[in-house]
Amino acid sequence: MNTNTWQYADQEMALHSREVIHTLTAAGHETYWVGGCVRDELLGRAIHDMDLTTSAEPEQVIALFPHVIPTGIQHGTVTVMQGGHAFEVTTFRTESGYADHRRPTEVAFVKDIRQDLMRRDFTMNAIAMDKYGARVDPFGGEADLRAALVRCVGRAEERFEEDGLRMLRCIRFASVFRFRVAFNTWKGMIRRREGLRFIAMERVRVELEKMLSGPDPLRGLEMLRRSGLLACTKVPVPWEQCERDALSGIVELPDELRWGLLLLSCRLTSETADELLRAWTFSNAVRLRLVHLLEWEAELVSCAVVIAVDSASHKDDEFHDEALRRSWIRLLIKLGRDTALDWLELYKTLPPSFRGLSSGADMHVARMAELANSWTKQAAVIRIKDLNITGNVLVQAMNRPGGPWLGQTLEQLLLAAACGDIPNETEALLQEAKRVTKRVISSE
Repeated sequence: MNTNTWQYADQEMALHSREVIHTLTAAGHETYWVGGCVRDELLGRAIHDMDLTTSAEPEQVIALFPHVIPTGIQHGTVTVMQGGHAFEVTTFRTESGYADHRRPTEVAFVKDIRQDLMRRDFTMNAIAMDKYGARVDPFGGEADLRAALVRCVGRAEERFEEDGLRMLRCIRFASVFRFRVAFNTWKGMIRRREGLRFIAMERVRVELEKMLSGPDPLRGLEMLRRSGLLACTKVPVPWEQCERDALSGIVELPDELRWGLLLLSCRLTSETADELLRAWTFSNAVRLRLVHLLEWEAELVSCAVVIAVDSASHKDDEFHDEALRRSWIRLLIKLGRDTALDWLELYKTLPPSFRGLSSGADMHVARMAELANSWTKQAAVIRIKDLNITGNVLVQAMNRPGGPWLGQTLEQLLLAAACGDIPNETEALLQEAKRVTKRVISSE
């Protein structure tokens, strides 16, 4: 490694991190880059942040820099702001306690970098480098990187007992880097997997997101299946029932839609998925996006099946296309254009055999996907607020108080305008409303 430059880090960030190291070492404190940044430089991966470790205690670090945030001062970590970049600087320390299987209850500051590296999770993350490029690697992290191996520092069972989340990190690293897991590390993980019950689902979700967004999520999913880890989380993650064939195109999808394909491959209903996504602490925006996607798939398939049954009495292709178009537009009105685009992305990767439909229904699903873009463009309006008529205008025109009839009438006007049966013009909408309202009123 070049002693003056980082090849895979932003050069400005690397320069300012070097300034922090220089300030600390000039004051007599041993200081190193450590962990992920050193690992990623050795792997030739882009570096997004640079952590430092030092013999200086937090108060000594604070005294040396004008802008310091005490982010984790009780555990020896402060954030030094230098040149617009944030650097976590942590005092050499040992840890003990781990009452919650996640965080140490006791931290002791030490003066030996090797003692600090001993507390870390995996050998690849237990490499430090000084400002001259010399590396401290007491546990063979570089050799494990060359061997493409994830291996715990010391006894695996102890490392996983200290922090149960490390088990998911182990599989995430193996998946993202395409590494193997060392035999004793794997064995220790199996023995300590019940410790995942103590880990918050938010932390579990973050690890799974990183794994799923990586270059080889299928590798990670297979390792999760073999390890049985997800049966031990606070909230069940039913990935053991996922159908692997359905996931073959997962890497072609953007990150959030990978979750959609995964949920679909488990054959979860939108209602069940909604409950799980809440329990897994997904944001409302992501949860609704995925739930709407599953709703779209279920309803579209149901429409295709019904139209296929009707095909027995109607041989006219134009009749079928019109029925499919109207089904598509009803879905657009209910779930929106964004969900339509998501489904089309998903359709490209999901093998038709997954749905297990008749040849006729399969053909109709394919036809909807083929014509979807043109149908979507033709739909002049898909939201009631885009109609060139309001509820107040209808109430006045019909000379009757509002009630259920008003919502039903507006919905029928929207469908008619979206399908192109009538233009989205006030007079045409009023005429249609009068016709529709008579029918609605007579049925009340």
